[in-house]
Amino acid sequence: MVAGLVLILTIGVTRDDQRESRTAPLPVPDQRPQPGAAVPKAALPAPEDRLNASDQAELDAWAQRVGRATSVPERVLAGYGKAEMWMRSQQPGCHISWSTLAGIGRVESQHGGFGGAEVGADGRVTKPIIGIPLDGSPGVKAVPDTDGGKLDGDTQWDRAVGPMQFLPATWQRHAARAAGDGGTPDPQNIDDAALTAARYLCSSGGDLSQPEGWWKAVLTYNESVPYGQDVFSGADAYATAVPAQ
Repeated sequence: MVAGLVLILTIGVTRDDQRESRTAPLPVPDQRPQPGAAVPKAALPAPEDRLNASDQAELDAWAQRVGRATSVPERVLAGYGKAEMWMRSQQPGCHISWSTLAGIGRVESQHGGFGGAEVGADGRVTKPIIGIPLDGSPGVKAVPDTDGGKLDGDTQWDRAVGPMQFLPATWQRHAARAAGDGGTPDPQNIDDAALTAARYLCSSGGDLSQPEGWWKAVLTYNESVPYGQDVFSGADAYATAVPAQ
């Protein structure tokens, strides 16, 4: 799990004893496909990005519809959907879906709900989500501090941060500001975190509509087959709830 520990740390929030959701989560059948054998079903696409004011209204309406079907918070879905919209123009050959980002967000932070947090109207989590120190303890790769504690508050060891659980060094290399306003990307903001995750996945996997590309991307995000299978299960369940038309 070298790549996964260096790049992204999953904090294991899909365990039943750690769920913090305020609404009943969508049932997610446990699927265990082997890497490269299958790709999650196609989900209802996010709206088209037309670079005008109507996009936000359409995105909000789409998030409301998908939220009713999946029990994922609408504000979080808007972040996942916006990332899909942006990547259609930035990397059209990637074909990344919001449902894959939702599969990752479910595993990493229960969609920003870990530890009693939630995603506010501005897209930021109400309390920072920070993972365990990567201090070389059993089962954990040692990753000394790379950012002076700026993002994770730890000046000795790195920790994964935000709803999509980026390590500081990875965030610094791939971060993007979803608002397009020239501001500093924030890993605790679901819009920035989802777009950065999408950019990273697309740079790693190629065409995520194909099994080989999807698995390559997800296993680069975290080099663990059980992790990839957990993401697959969530992504497929969300797509099943709101299939492509």
